[in-house]
Amino acid sequence: MNEAIRVREVRAVFPDGSVEIMPTPAAVRKAQDMGLDLILIAPTAEPPVAKAMDYGQWQYENKKKQQEAKKKQHVIQVKELKFRPNTDDHDYDFKKNHAIRFLQEGNRVKAVVQFRGREIAHVDLGQKLLVRFAQDLAPYGSAEGSPRMEGRNAHVLISPIKKDKPADKGKPPAPKPPAPKPPVKS
Repeated sequence: MNEAIRVREVRAVFPDGSVEIMPTPAAVRKAQDMGLDLILIAPTAEPPVAKAMDYGQWQYENKKKQQEAKKKQHVIQVKELKFRPNTDDHDYDFKKNHAIRFLQEGNRVKAVVQFRGREIAHVDLGQKLLVRFAQDLAPYGSAEGSPRMEGRNAHVLISPIKKDKPADKGKPPAPKPPAPKPPVKS
């Protein structure tokens, strides 16, 4: 900004629409005569582009743009569901419904089967449970790999399926043509 610009000459853009390639000190003086600051917009251009504008207003607009971008982003979280090798059907269905809701919200789901004590002898039951879980959630998400063992736990990670957004989201559907009338018998 202003005297902190260290390049020899700049492409100066002024509020009246004029664009000039001029030495930096001359461009700074011209901007200050207008009551504005000279701000370096594109330092990598040849020559660098500087714009004459109010620095406070420029900072305010940049801050607003960053806030808008932050509002629109969605942070993907990993939701974890824990099972045991002998989880009952009702409990399984209850957790499956939670997983469906998580996937529809756009979050990832990590299903974990914990083996405690002598349950470690039945690793095959835990693997079957995770495979069944991944198959039941196939319409909503895809499993990233097959179930894996880590210590006394087996887990599988399921990511949501990306939905295609319709291009005509804001437009109302086209009206249907009227159905043909049956012939009238006299």
